[in-house]
Amino acid sequence: MNRWWKTALTVSAALACAAGIRGGDEGHACAQEAGIGAVATPRAARRAQPDAAPPPSPLAGMEIRRERLSSGLRVVLNPDRSVPTVGIAVYYDVGSRNEVRGRSGFAHLFEHMMFQGSANVGKGEHFVIITQRGGSMNGTTSDDRTNYFETLPSNELELGLWLEADRMRSLAVTEENFENQREVVMDERRQSYENQPYALSFLRANELSYGDYWPYAHSTIGDMQDLVNAPLTAVQEFWTQYYAPNNAVLSISGDFDADEAMALVHRHFDDIQPRTVPTYTVPEIQPQTAERHDAMVDPLADLPAFHVNWHIPPAREADHYALEMLALILGHGESSRLYRDLVHERQLVSEISAGTDDRRGPDLFSVFGLVAEGHTPQEVEPLVFGHLERIGREGVTERELTRVRNQVRSFFLFSLQGNLERARNLAEFEMYWGDANLIRGELDRYLAVTRADVQRVASRYFAETNRSVLDVMPAGQAPAGGGE
Repeated sequence: MNRWWKTALTVSAALACAAGIRGGDEGHACAQEAGIGAVATPRAARRAQPDAAPPPSPLAGMEIRRERLSSGLRVVLNPDRSVPTVGIAVYYDVGSRNEVRGRSGFAHLFEHMMFQGSANVGKGEHFVIITQRGGSMNGTTSDDRTNYFETLPSNELELGLWLEADRMRSLAVTEENFENQREVVMDERRQSYENQPYALSFLRANELSYGDYWPYAHSTIGDMQDLVNAPLTAVQEFWTQYYAPNNAVLSISGDFDADEAMALVHRHFDDIQPRTVPTYTVPEIQPQTAERHDAMVDPLADLPAFHVNWHIPPAREADHYALEMLALILGHGESSRLYRDLVHERQLVSEISAGTDDRRGPDLFSVFGLVAEGHTPQEVEPLVFGHLERIGREGVTERELTRVRNQVRSFFLFSLQGNLERARNLAEFEMYWGDANLIRGELDRYLAVTRADVQRVASRYFAETNRSVLDVMPAGQAPAGGGE
């Protein structure tokens, strides 16, 4: 799961927004997501007592209604009359993890195909209809899901539901549309990855870390040759298998009456028939037994860079919350440990970030650094390891934990101000974890993380045998690699 409340983490997240890399998210929603309404940041002076019990979550009173149609479509309703708009999100439980070898990139392909028309909507008309009614829309793909969403004036709720139902029922998966969008996706790969400095290194770092674990080792945008080789029949079969009501969640948030909205859902979705969806079984990942170290040349890069990834538990497991807090302390913002030491004081890197990738399955804790001119990754990497070792021995300060608790509270509440963001996140909780109501207690799970928790995970997950290191060198500078 991509944690919706996280803000950009220096260069790695900036690259991710441009190229759709961070956390496996292939989409075009970066600018849209930046337009959420603001919330007041907690005052730094409000110091918590050491490991004090956090205050109750302000999300506890959020109105959430869950329904399920006879077709299996799950529906989440979140009425909120404060702004006269509605956010509509449809999440399909299919991402690149569901793809088979030789057929990579299909989930991302359908991010594009879903806008190519259906029985009652012409090619590209979905965009036109929404924008003419004062709305906005988009779609994204990740390892773990594909989503489509729109914001509309509240009196246009039925329009949005009709559009989503029409393409769920009757998407035009034709030869013409397929050939056209295949070329679009291949061009996107060229522009966003092959012609962007450091972008391909994110894909290679993922491959290195996951090894033979296919669901997450391969890229969401897909291999170019797989796209070239893909037959129309395989693409049509992929749509039939996964883009069905019993494999989807419809979430609506904003200015509406819940009973009236549910009546509209029945009107437009009840006649869409369920289909047999392949069961996804999480494959076993083989434990890493030695450090993996590789290097690559990036002819578009001006400076060296490095990636370090460690295997960690999936999102929402208990240790994951402490690891996310550790990542904020270590590598988020100018007050973080890595920035203060490596950027400000030693001036060895120009950018540094740390974060979790937030997948439903086996996850990664990632550090990315852009090395300053005249220095090498080999100078910087041991210093990163040293910071983690020190936290594992000595822990973090109460001031550091209070700072990131305040950041999390602010980010979290900020991200749920907009109707669209609430719709998206409720859909994700319903799909990933089986109950949208779980979002009410999510902030509390972060705020409950203690200094002892952070120290424990720092000492547990960052062994040399659990890490993968990728050095990225500009053309003309010899890389040094090796390892498992």
